[in-house]
Amino acid sequence: MAIGLIIIGDEILSGKRADKHFPKLVELLNARGLQLAWAEYVGDDRARITSVLERAFNSDDIVFSCGGIGATPDDHTRQCAAAALHLPLVLHPDAKASIEERIADVAREAGRQPDYNAADNAHRLKMGEFPQNAQIIPNPYNKIPGFFVEHGVGGATYFVPGFPVMAWPMIEWVLETRYSQLFQKVSRDEKAVLVFEQAESTLTPMMEALESEYPLIKVFSLPSVGDATIRRHIELGVKGEPSQVAAAFGKMVAELDRLGAEYRDL
Repeated sequence: MAIGLIIIGDEILSGKRADKHFPKLVELLNARGLQLAWAEYVGDDRARITSVLERAFNSDDIVFSCGGIGATPDDHTRQCAAAALHLPLVLHPDAKASIEERIADVAREAGRQPDYNAADNAHRLKMGEFPQNAQIIPNPYNKIPGFFVEHGVGGATYFVPGFPVMAWPMIEWVLETRYSQLFQKVSRDEKAVLVFEQAESTLTPMMEALESEYPLIKVFSLPSVGDATIRRHIELGVKGEPSQVAAAFGKMVAELDRLGAEYRDL
């Protein structure tokens, strides 16, 4: 089961805001022994968002989608999710209750009684309109929930706001509430060395042979042109199932010795 991430918003693609969700989700997953398999960025274009969500809904993946679930003109995610599912948007009763609770909180803070029929409050309720049959994700920051849709075999897409202060605890709720059985299920290890003044083409046959012999590992090669403090080098290593990592790394080092390559441990 793969885990994916969708980041929605023109502000990310234009550079007005830097995406913080990608590194945070990697951190949250790694702490639980999980890994991110893919990520995709898309601007505020309804056709593109709908296409991206259609692919997610047709998969068995666990997907987190950040951004665009508000009720302003540039928020399209809820509508696109409904279009991708060919379902109507409906006001979720639990979302309605949570948003009305938020409306009451705001009114009390201002020293007045809540008017649920006021135009601005009626507009706020649109943030509780989700694709039919969606389920809600509680928002501990301001009580305006996100939502999720199940699909495929064990797959689901989780929609949270673009604001990290809301999105991150909501993602943690999803992980802890729905996927704790997956935590630390697969043991992983990683070993690497820095190899100096070698071409990747020289090392590629060894890398291919290792992946062929050890199917539960991946070989990685991260070249660097170097700088004032270090010469041109490649970070060369293996990652995956611990026992196969140990065996593959031993063979990798032996082959580097045979090639007469200069390297050092990380």
